[in-house]
Amino acid sequence: MTPLSGAPSTLAFVESPVQLLNVLEWVHTQAVTEPYDLTIVVLSPRDPMSRGQLRRMAELARGEGCAVRWEDAREGAGAPLRTVAGLAPALRRARTVVIGDPFSRYVQLLLTLVKAPNLVVVDDGTATMEFAGQLARGERLVRWHRRGTGGGARELLLAPVTTSARRRLAPGPRRTVELFTAMPVTEALPGITVTANELAWTRARFGPPRITRTADMVGTSLVETGVVDLEHYIGAVRSLTLDHGATRYFAHRRENTDKLHRLARETGLEIVRPDLPLELIARRGPIGRTILSFPSTVVHTLPRALVGTDVKVAVCDVDPGWLAADASPRARGFLAGVTGTARDVRKLRVLPAT
Repeated sequence: MTPLSGAPSTLAFVESPVQLLNVLEWVHTQAVTEPYDLTIVVLSPRDPMSRGQLRRMAELARGEGCAVRWEDAREGAGAPLRTVAGLAPALRRARTVVIGDPFSRYVQLLLTLVKAPNLVVVDDGTATMEFAGQLARGERLVRWHRRGTGGGARELLLAPVTTSARRRLAPGPRRTVELFTAMPVTEALPGITVTANELAWTRARFGPPRITRTADMVGTSLVETGVVDLEHYIGAVRSLTLDHGATRYFAHRRENTDKLHRLARETGLEIVRPDLPLELIARRGPIGRTILSFPSTVVHTLPRALVGTDVKVAVCDVDPGWLAADASPRARGFLAGVTGTARDVRKLRVLPAT
């Protein structure tokens, strides 16, 4: 564990590799160069793939002059309280606090201790779109793929924490709030500064990539989150592979291993488990001339990361017939919005449900 020395002017809290990447992107726009200006606190998840990518991203962050503190924040029943207690003094002193996931109950708990006059929410992919809209409309912060009203015992217990966090995420006379994102934001609470994440650090640090003649496919965890039916997803991947000559499948870090084995067996795709976020993998290369994707963050970020190259990003929308029986009622409209607002991508024919 790296101790928090003194009173760092900026504290950043991340729980995923993408969040850490976008903290570095934000730092790049701020021209923060002194190591003590920023301490990145990794609230490590349990998922092994996410932990592995976070370790690699932490190495990159240290190479950029950032202090990184790794917290095994979910190891054991007492870990959350120990983590929060250990971070509380620095949280109260920080002038700027950067967070990557405003939906995280862990982050919401930390926000109740924040006294900083500056709060920054960095990109967390498609969730950023939902967060901005919910905050603007005064709604509860609920991830788009979740079903139900969230009225369970745990949610009721945490309701005061969520309410307090939502207040702190709103700008006021003594607090500025910035949303740093590559995602389209059509609604934002008045007073929030929305800054475009152009992935400038990624482009400056890596590439340009070597481009192959084949197509690559980007995997998604829509099956794992209960949005898309497994059989329909496998059928769609098979059809796209045949139609576009895809040879590699870049797995999402949360994809189920059994599903990936089946995809390899039934489609012939080479399954790749990236050790870094896909934006960096694509920028380093080699990467296919065409990148195939379903609705996800990458249809917004990859065109920015690969600007100036000959790589084309193509997106296949989710047919309503693919949706799982217990998918959230908001899923269809939200996924269509992810695709419809993407720029500089090729829209593919929607594959009918099989």
